Amino acid sequence: MNNQEIVQKLWNECNILRDDGVSYQDYITELTYILFLKMSKEQGEQDDIPEKYQWDNLVSKEGLELSNFYRQLLLDLGNPEVVKSERINAIYANASTAIDEPANLEKIIKDIDGLDWWSAREEGLGDLYEGLMEKNANEVKSGAGQYFTPRVLINMMVKMTQPKIGDRCNDPAAGTFGFMVAADQYLKDQTDDYSTLNTEQGEFQVHEAFSGMELVPNTHRLAIMNEYLHGMDGRLEQGDSLSANGKWMKNFDVVLTNPPFGTKKGGERVTRDDLTYETSNKQLNFLQIIYNSLKKDGKARAAVVVPDNVLFADGVGEAIRKDLLNKCNLHTILRLPTGIFYAQGVQTNVLFFTRGESDKDNTKETWIYDMRHQMRSFGKRNPLNDKDFAGFEKLFCVDDRSKRKETWDKEKNPNGRWRKFTIDEILKRPNTSLDISWMNDEEEHDDRSLKEILDEMNDKSKAIRDAIAELNKALEGIDDED
Repeated sequence: MNNQEIVQKLWNECNILRDDGVSYQDYITELTYILFLKMSKEQGEQDDIPEKYQWDNLVSKEGLELSNFYRQLLLDLGNPEVVKSERINAIYANASTAIDEPANLEKIIKDIDGLDWWSAREEGLGDLYEGLMEKNANEVKSGAGQYFTPRVLINMMVKMTQPKIGDRCNDPAAGTFGFMVAADQYLKDQTDDYSTLNTEQGEFQVHEAFSGMELVPNTHRLAIMNEYLHGMDGRLEQGDSLSANGKWMKNFDVVLTNPPFGTKKGGERVTRDDLTYETSNKQLNFLQIIYNSLKKDGKARAAVVVPDNVLFADGVGEAIRKDLLNKCNLHTILRLPTGIFYAQGVQTNVLFFTRGESDKDNTKETWIYDMRHQMRSFGKRNPLNDKDFAGFEKLFCVDDRSKRKETWDKEKNPNGRWRKFTIDEILKRPNTSLDISWMNDEEEHDDRSLKEILDEMNDKSKAIRDAIAELNKALEGIDDED
């Protein structure tokens, strides 16, 4: 049994939990409480868990005794006075269970115990857990897709920024820590799982190389679990990066992130006092935090996902863009296709920039690659894949951007995906807008097969039926009350 099959079996447990009133949103969290104990046993890392709460003791119990025992377990593992492990405390912080039926809890624990854990260990428990989170993100009803960055996009951003051994890497909007896990794996692949490093280098990679901060407590819980299962132990805090609590994030070599979209709740300003420009726009605030957190050495670099409004917002938005263009070399913008995130209609880009040694005139020219126009249709059944980025990666030429000139001819290829704009051309644009498009949509066509089109229509029809059913359920009894 491979990890994909194990993920499907674990996901099937969701049907049991739904019968017990557990929502899709809470499913992964509920399952994480149980999986942590099992995976700790499989990895031989149970020393920090009190013996009475270790897996073998949990799986031996049944019925009401199990239910009561499990509730106490959740309370105690989150209590620093009972368990002296910050990681365990973080995973079980304020933990509670919505599983009321003891038989359901017993079935889930016994089903998990009976899985092919030998194969899971061989393929990697971290990969299994990430597969489970991706499954949750792909489930439209879970609502988790809006927080999940496609792994192929993450991998591309990591590859283009090229983290190096000894780099301090950060994600101020960590989510489930996917960017840092991918950066760690990128370096492990180059060093035979760090076996070629000396002791000091190895310790740095495990404990100091990767860090982040996540606002949402339940998402932070998943991030801690994901970090643990990938053998990482960096600083991963729960809190608001836009508050004073995030001021520790400074002097990084690499930042990789996909910050949340929208405005601060209630439209209030951020509480950090180290930002030059005040705005309630989250993405503009995160952008300031990111480029100001990079070392001023001419080498520190970032790759950041931003929505289109960051490229054209006027007022303070223009001021922040000019600040970015001055302090950093914004060398590349990748216009991403629509449909790759599950929040429909969101148009996004990846900004690639390097912090300068000074704070003035670092951007001389910006190259823009358009993956948005004349692309195949993307969605749940037609996800982004590595091949979609092949053209962009070939042209990116991290080590020698002068080679890009060989690939671009405005006159001979007016509708090509790749174009350069000088800083003078950008500064002359209204609002210093970086939202630049030149490709002709007339040649666009839908190259999906009839089956793919029908599948999408069926998905939309099912979503409408489900929404109507939920609405009817909510309205039950209202007419009678009137």
